[in-house]
Amino acid sequence: MEGALISVIVPAYNVEAYLAQCLDSLLAQTYRNLEIIVVDDGSTDGTGALADDYAVADDRVRVIHQRNGGLSAARNAALNVMTGSLVMMVDSDDYVAPNCVATLLHTLESTESDIAMGQWHTFSGQPPVAVTAGKGRITTFTGEEAIDDVFYQRTLTNSAWGRLIRASLLGNVRFPEGMLYEDMAIIYRLLQPAQRVAHTTAVIYYYRQRPDSILGHFTPKRAHVLDILTSLESQVAAEAPQHLSAVRSRLLSACFNMVKLAPRHLEGYDALMDRCWQGIVRLRDDCFRDPNVRLKNKVAIIASHMGKKAFMALFGSKK
Repeated sequence: MEGALISVIVPAYNVEAYLAQCLDSLLAQTYRNLEIIVVDDGSTDGTGALADDYAVADDRVRVIHQRNGGLSAARNAALNVMTGSLVMMVDSDDYVAPNCVATLLHTLESTESDIAMGQWHTFSGQPPVAVTAGKGRITTFTGEEAIDDVFYQRTLTNSAWGRLIRASLLGNVRFPEGMLYEDMAIIYRLLQPAQRVAHTTAVIYYYRQRPDSILGHFTPKRAHVLDILTSLESQVAAEAPQHLSAVRSRLLSACFNMVKLAPRHLEGYDALMDRCWQGIVRLRDDCFRDPNVRLKNKVAIIASHMGKKAFMALFGSKK
């Protein structure tokens, strides 16, 4: 095997029905120098045993078994023991194109970037056949440009999966445990020191939408995104105010999204809606004047001037 060792982190919890497809797609990669770390996060089905079978069959697979701690804890466990100079994360119910790793590595190396991202295909129901990704069009960003692009919700996303990252960039960065939207919590810390970030339009990742997934139904933990972005707003205001407008734009989006998704029978619904409304009122005028804020947010801002009661009636969840 030649080239840099790439650590592929696969957190796994009760995914016996999907794990084989995920691992088969990784073991079939055209780029072979991989360290595939499967973290069995306290599964109660056959996930752990299946992962062990793969480790016996291919010495590129190693398995960590731990008590259930959630997605962040599983990723962190792998980050603490990985040995590759590059890192990629793949969710265990997803799978990748045969040349996924090779495409991301070419994108990263040819542009001398610290992070490379690709496009994904979202599906539910019958999984499509993974095909070799085309060449794609590559766009590069400075780290500063990438931060604004992510928080203004343009091309780049905050998702941890489907990207290749230089391990040196991670350093002591770890995912916050016990929280949803953990990717949002670390993306700023990853992009801030990056010299260059590359994006390819090649479809290299197959993302499975499951109704029983963490974000497949609304829980009070969905409000973690407000906690994360509010904390980030304070951090950016103190150390990188040039990104403050972008972060506030994303926080406003989160407030609007909570209003749309939170079911009315949710315990603590009124308090959550009060929090969202306060955020909307605080942020809307500055965001409306910002030419980089998405048009759909500006439409919602205009509608918000009807007042809270009318806005909630029109845009709030009907459930």
